[in-house]
Amino acid sequence: MALSKIWAAFVITSVLVASYKWIFNDDQSIFSRMVIGRADDAVDTVSYVMIGTPGKPYNRQSFSNYLNGFGYKADSARKAVVLITDDVNSDSVRLLESLNPSLKKVTYNSIQWKVTRRADGIIETCKSAVTICIGLIGILALFMGFLNIAEKAGGIRFLSRMVAPFFSKLFPELPKDHPAMGHMIMNFSANLLNLDNAATPFAIKAMESLQELNPNKDKASNAQIMFLCLHASGLTLIPVTIIAIRSAARSQTPTDIFLPCLIVTFVATIAAMSIVSVRQRINIFQPVILAWIGAISICIAALVLYIRSLSADRVQTISGVISNGLLLAVLLLIVLGGVYKKIDLFGAFIEGAKGGFETAIRIIPYLVGLLVAISMLRTSGVFDVVVTAMKNLFVALGVDTRFVDGLPTALIRPLSGAGGRGMMVDTMRIFGPDSFAGRLSSILQSSSDTTFYVVAVYFGAVGIKNTRYAVGAMLLADLVGVITSIFLAYLFFG
Repeated sequence: MALSKIWAAFVITSVLVASYKWIFNDDQSIFSRMVIGRADDAVDTVSYVMIGTPGKPYNRQSFSNYLNGFGYKADSARKAVVLITDDVNSDSVRLLESLNPSLKKVTYNSIQWKVTRRADGIIETCKSAVTICIGLIGILALFMGFLNIAEKAGGIRFLSRMVAPFFSKLFPELPKDHPAMGHMIMNFSANLLNLDNAATPFAIKAMESLQELNPNKDKASNAQIMFLCLHASGLTLIPVTIIAIRSAARSQTPTDIFLPCLIVTFVATIAAMSIVSVRQRINIFQPVILAWIGAISICIAALVLYIRSLSADRVQTISGVISNGLLLAVLLLIVLGGVYKKIDLFGAFIEGAKGGFETAIRIIPYLVGLLVAISMLRTSGVFDVVVTAMKNLFVALGVDTRFVDGLPTALIRPLSGAGGRGMMVDTMRIFGPDSFAGRLSSILQSSSDTTFYVVAVYFGAVGIKNTRYAVGAMLLADLVGVITSIFLAYLFFG
């Protein structure tokens, strides 16, 4: 029910904000953008001239970069259409008006409430949702086929026995050595190695295994909530994609966010585990749980010491070798296990792969519904209004506002992975990849997974309609990740 209320709030708020902009801001095309707009639509260029200073958190250059993202272009006073100023009654404003009487006057603050970023409208988002699911078909078929071989060869039960001492405490409802334990550890391992394509089918298989034990098929079980909250926390050893983006943006030190990113994902994972454990009354201070967390911490610390000694290019190379090499090793072990057990390898693969196609089709309605609501939130300008309001709030409080420029990434990340990545790139464009805001946005991008996508895909894959407190727990863990990211940015980059 929580997800239904959030979904309805997204739709209602989007329409109300769009109506306000249509009536009071004279934005005649906003409804068209919400329905048939595209993210790559050409933006009408608006020429402007600036006088005065923008005030915190911007300077004149960064504010100009900010406006560029909305199609605004600096021009001379005689050719400009808009005059942006900090005082509409100043003598300088009157002088410019005498040169160009048609100038439309706005303040630095008011223009931030009016601009809206381009995003796909409802129609394009529906197409994108189906495209995503079609893209998943091949990946799901491949890995679910191999997982079926692993199950028949006894590999999943072997993994389950290995992690049973730890998982039996964290998932007390699971029977001893249940295959779901093996599926979950496969998913966590794929996440850890940044193998997103492999993590998705492993997570869906884990949810299907957990659903077999679920007495109420429409309502999320405790084990499913714990698993998805841990999955959404996004513990990753090496943020390869973020490092690559920073390198492409000409960062002088693209890997300097590696350690903060690793720490924040670890903290977010512990936070997710703690939040759900409190709700489910699980004692996380049991010796077995503490021992496993301690062992994982030692392994991560050892990796940090090694990675810190490498160059940016070397980090990406090593990460590719480790991640993809281990994936191929796992597939090889599965096949060798099947040969040893003398099972029909290809028959088992086909049997499992068929489930991948069915699962991809099953999640389409859930993904369409959620992505459309998120699209409306973005195209109506709700997101931009929230970001501007938060900036003004922290400026009014008089606190250090440098972190505010990184917050757009944190706000959109739970809604859209591509949107969060786009915000990170935009922040680097405006302030520079090695600026405080550029580094903070990189850390925030790694601090969690796409919460609402996770809910739509994985609960949708098994037909769960009542997610109980899952969304709230994930968002609370996301908040811990955001706060930790800001703290680490100040700690590492001042």
